[in-house]
Amino acid sequence: MLALGRLFSADYQDGTLEQLLLAPHPLSLLVLGKVLTHWLLTGVPLVLLSPLLGMQLGMDVSAIGLLMLTLLLGTPVLSLLGAVGAALTLGVRGGVVLVSLLVLPLYIPVLIFGAGAVEAQTVSVEFDAYLYLLGAFLAVSMFLAPLAASAALRISVE
Repeated sequence: MLALGRLFSADYQDGTLEQLLLAPHPLSLLVLGKVLTHWLLTGVPLVLLSPLLGMQLGMDVSAIGLLMLTLLLGTPVLSLLGAVGAALTLGVRGGVVLVSLLVLPLYIPVLIFGAGAVEAQTVSVEFDAYLYLLGAFLAVSMFLAPLAASAALRISVE
C-alpha cells in the first residue's frame, strides 16, 4: 500500500501520462501493464517469502501451500484495487493518505477470505469456497479495475 501513491505520479509529473493517453493503444492495457509490474515488485516477493514466514509461525506444510495459493490469488486483486485508488487521487495534495482511506475498505474482504481459507484448512474444514471467492474477486477486478483506473486517469489529466 505504501507504493501505491507513486504508481502513476512520476508519469503524471513528467508528462508521460499525457503521451500514454494519446497513444493508439488502449489505456486500460497500459494500466494493466503498470499494475502487473507493481504486482511483480510487491506481490511476488511476498508470495515467495510466505513459506519462510509460515515456518516461523509454526504452520504445517499444507497450510503453507494454501497460504501461498491465497496470496497468489489475493495480491493481484490488492494491486488492481490500489491502482484505481492511485488513479483517483492523482495530482491531489496528500494523495498517499487518501489512497489508503479509499482502498482499505475494498481490501478487507480479500484479506478476510484469504485468512479464512488458511484458518479453515488448519481446523480441517472445507476451504474451497474461500478460494472460489478469491478467484472471483481476481476475475472481476482484472476486468473492471483497468477500465476504472483508465477513466480516472483521463479525468485526472484534464
